[in-house]
Amino acid sequence: MIEKLIDLRSDTVTKPTLKMREAMAKTEVGDDVYGEDPTVTQLEMKSAELLGKEAALFVPSGTMGNQIAIKCHTTMGNEVVVESSSHIYNYELGAMSAISGTLPRVIEGKNGFFDEEQLIKSIRPKIYYLPKTTLLCLENTHNMAGGRCLLPEKASNLCKIAKENGLKTHLDGARIFNAAIALKTTAKEIAKPFDSVMFCISKGLSAPVGSVLAGSKEFIERARVFRKMFGGGMRQAGVLAVCGLIAFEEILPKLFEDHEKARKIALAISQNYLFEVEVENVETNIFMVKVKPPFEANQIVEKLKSKGVLVSSIDKNTIRIVTHKDVSFEDTEKVCEIFSRITAV
Repeated sequence: MIEKLIDLRSDTVTKPTLKMREAMAKTEVGDDVYGEDPTVTQLEMKSAELLGKEAALFVPSGTMGNQIAIKCHTTMGNEVVVESSSHIYNYELGAMSAISGTLPRVIEGKNGFFDEEQLIKSIRPKIYYLPKTTLLCLENTHNMAGGRCLLPEKASNLCKIAKENGLKTHLDGARIFNAAIALKTTAKEIAKPFDSVMFCISKGLSAPVGSVLAGSKEFIERARVFRKMFGGGMRQAGVLAVCGLIAFEEILPKLFEDHEKARKIALAISQNYLFEVEVENVETNIFMVKVKPPFEANQIVEKLKSKGVLVSSIDKNTIRIVTHKDVSFEDTEKVCEIFSRITAV
């Protein structure tokens, strides 16, 4: 009988800490649609400070944060430059088209990122009968690239090109703090060249719900309108926002441990001839594993589940592993052992 499931499907499965749960019961709240929830206001101010932006807005999800940004930065018929495996393009239900009436201008990247020349070629000439390219969206860390990080200098170069061509810039920074740790820098430095940035408190930071969108004061005033329009206006939301404030103090200083666990598991998996892992490219808490024949990814998922380990299949030959604070170092050792025993029999 399996006593405990070790869940490596995503860092979204993290549970709020005891300190968060206690604070939810005690924190001061008000009606945030009226701008009267002091805890939400505190989270927004702290988030803006961490990202070096003028203002911020608490939203229910990362997808909503990204889509509000797109709505703010574009008009119908515009094009949005995205990388081919990005979250905004693949996992937000075509919302940029459905909600904002915009088209994705897709660039095939390498390890989740494209270069300056590719961006320049993607920007449409300013001819009235062509769609207008108005927004550049980047992702850091890049989920489907296995948690890879966009280097600050590369981001700065891309944003500079975008600005010179009249484009706004948005960063899907769902895991921006993981990127900051891996790059040995700050979230503020990563966010610096972007007009707007979104990050999640409900992933590795372990809060139960929510994300934050940051930018200029004018941008956030406009974003607040669209948050309400999209159905994201919340009332006594301080019970959720307080978890983000606690996460900055309680979880963020230990976030580097998730990266250590990921590297340890990746190294163990690489020793098994049935799998391929680019251990040297495991930068954060996410990595991909290629499954060699005779197995397919779904078979590995089921084998691991029978042994108490949950992972996700990305395609026929790939599984994704994500570490987080609810996977202990003891759990990590157990996962390493389980992978070492998987055979083709």
